[in-house]
Amino acid sequence: MKRASSPNLLITGAAGFIGSAFVRNRAAEGYKCIVLDALTYAGHRENLDPKDIPGPGSVELVEGNICDLALVRSLLKEHQVSGLIHFAAESHVDRSIEGPKAFIDTNIYGTFTLLTAALEYWQALPEGSELKREFRYLQVSTDEVYGTLGETGKFSETTAYAPNSPYSASKAAGDLLVRAWHHTYGLPTVTTNCSNNYGPRQYPEKLIPHMIQCAIGGKPLPVYGDGGNVRDWIHVEDHADGVWLAFKAGRLGETYCFGGNAERNNLDVVKSICAILDEMRPRGDGKSYSTQISFVKDRLGHDRRYAIDDTKAMSELGFTRKYKGFEEGLKATVQWYLANDAWVKSVMGKGK
Repeated sequence: MKRASSPNLLITGAAGFIGSAFVRNRAAEGYKCIVLDALTYAGHRENLDPKDIPGPGSVELVEGNICDLALVRSLLKEHQVSGLIHFAAESHVDRSIEGPKAFIDTNIYGTFTLLTAALEYWQALPEGSELKREFRYLQVSTDEVYGTLGETGKFSETTAYAPNSPYSASKAAGDLLVRAWHHTYGLPTVTTNCSNNYGPRQYPEKLIPHMIQCAIGGKPLPVYGDGGNVRDWIHVEDHADGVWLAFKAGRLGETYCFGGNAERNNLDVVKSICAILDEMRPRGDGKSYSTQISFVKDRLGHDRRYAIDDTKAMSELGFTRKYKGFEEGLKATVQWYLANDAWVKSVMGKGK
């Protein structure tokens, strides 16, 4: 793809799981990535280790909060960016149930702050300039804004929003602000919604890395309810590629959904992790890790099933998945966590 006239991008939350994958790819293409991250428990300098950042681009990490309007304004103006890609979010459903205020602050007010600064910046760019024509604000969101599905059907860009948790409600509110800033003020925006991500460097509160750590630590593997809740899984690298396609080629004001075409219920995912660990790091007693599975009280308001139809992204953007099968990606993910115990210990120690 042709690089923008300004090879500078402001990327929020990119010391986290998905954003850091996106940044590594952009740096490889020659972009300078200005990363704004509050470095909370889920954002880590380790995710932007210089040895993992390929040239010829670069990464500048700015520790700060997306709710800081003066800071966001200064970064946009100083670096003359050609785009703002917004990954920053409070994202764990359980945490949103226990303490929703942080989700309201970051996911709603933070998005409002970014939109305010982005609109001012874009409006001030010289009329007719290439930078003004190129500038995009991209909102990275989730399939959870759509609520829950029955046994059939999939979410698409035309599905009505029906969020069921404080987390998904806060993300839905942010998405709607983005829509309003485009339709009211003309800000050039694009929104993406994705299914469950997995892969390296995911904070171990999420299902897959959490189960890996519990298993090798000899702890119970807690599965909510009957384990029948279904999720569609997309590898983080495939999602990062989709976000970039949407940024570069998406129609303004439009939404694009990205999925993995890999629906699995939670119990089957945990059993697959156990089988991989049985092969890669067998228990000393010869038993399967699956004997550690335990069932716990279901999460409040637990959505039963998510699935994504990403036909629009495929037809309009040329989106494809490098990881053709979930089992392939899951095995590589388990292998990464086993080989990167120092990373796990570092980020988990921070989260306590």
